Amino acid sequence: MFDKILIANRGEIALRILRACKEMGIATVAVHSLVDRNLKHVRLADESVCIGPNPSPQSYLNIPALISAMEITDAVAVHPGYGFLAENADFAEQVQKSGFTFIGPDPDVIRLMGDKVSAIAAMKKAGVPTVPGSDGPLPDNSERSMEIGRRIGYPVIIKAASGGGGRGMRVVHNEEELVNAIAVTKSEAQAAFGDGTVYMEKFLQNPRHVEVQIMSDGQGNAVHLGDRDCSLQRRHQKVLEEAPAPGISEEVRNQVHESCVQACIDIGYRGAGTFEFLYENECFYFIEMNTRIQVEHPVTEMVTGVDLIKEQIRVCAGEKLSLKQEDIVIHGHSFECRINAEDPQTFFPSPGKVNNFHMPGGLGVRVDSHLYSGYSVPPNYDSMIAKLITHAEDRETALARMRVALSELVVDGIKTNIPLQEELVRDENFAKGGVNIHYLEKKLGL
Repeated sequence: MFDKILIANRGEIALRILRACKEMGIATVAVHSLVDRNLKHVRLADESVCIGPNPSPQSYLNIPALISAMEITDAVAVHPGYGFLAENADFAEQVQKSGFTFIGPDPDVIRLMGDKVSAIAAMKKAGVPTVPGSDGPLPDNSERSMEIGRRIGYPVIIKAASGGGGRGMRVVHNEEELVNAIAVTKSEAQAAFGDGTVYMEKFLQNPRHVEVQIMSDGQGNAVHLGDRDCSLQRRHQKVLEEAPAPGISEEVRNQVHESCVQACIDIGYRGAGTFEFLYENECFYFIEMNTRIQVEHPVTEMVTGVDLIKEQIRVCAGEKLSLKQEDIVIHGHSFECRINAEDPQTFFPSPGKVNNFHMPGGLGVRVDSHLYSGYSVPPNYDSMIAKLITHAEDRETALARMRVALSELVVDGIKTNIPLQEELVRDENFAKGGVNIHYLEKKLGL
């Protein structure tokens, strides 16, 4: 087992990793930008290193600074959390070449899954259900692209192979729009990602976003830990998640779970990972794999009782997976509300000083947050400041518990999206379960 881990992240996920390390008896190194010197995990870590000014490219995305911090503190491994460099194959490779361990998959696997075209090909080979599409990059031949469009059937969506976060996508409703849409998306992809490769898929009209959590040791052992529904989204950003996904037959659910496990074994995956799917008319369609821990991992922890961060650290230290599939049983239901420092109407970020912070409590209530009274939320990073999680024996009780918890949560001094979350957990259609990925934006009039 590692004796010292550097945490290459900030905020609630850095604190979450630090707590897992402390429970495992592993020493911790916190890195931080100038403005983040008073973060809670920085105060609690065994050591801390300032890695640069406030802008992310000069601090949390500064690979040489992070590797230097590992060298001067004698850390042996780095945990990237999510975001920043968590899915950066070059970072993982440089960490390994410098003699340290990257807590995540091998760089080649990150690259394989980071390129949407190669990821889809790998999933098809492993038997994971995929969206009907071009089966590879679109050619520079307009006539051939139109033939592919006719075969798939309109509407279709053009996607950047290196895209992510909702960028590099364009929906095409008829053949007349296709050639121009491909050209524009290629140009945007080249500008945004340095890669103009695009591909085509069937555009599903009203799907849900359902994902499967896996854990694999890279030694031929892998398990799934159930699924999550993340359909409440605004501009491709998740707002509220739950586990398990409601309203899916066990037969269909089991088939997709098993295919994900097999895919992990086939590609030699190591660590925590998430297979993301669109789900429509009782069919799953693979869209991408996230090769890291997810923001919404707590809902899976609540229904399985498994500490995903600890297991992730163990398998990346070379240990065999401690879990067998029969050991994992889904108990009850869990919800997670992302609490953001933003105006609940305009969604503009709302940085500033938190005068008072009061966390809710009680049976089945969990808060993952780096906030404390007197903390100043900086304007430089993502606006998420807390995750409020509830768990109960059934979905209805877990949702009622979330309503109560939100009513107790106090973040005074800045604007937050708590009013929006309170509205969502009282929404009649959401309470029934199974709303699609367009529901929230339609509700907001976007």
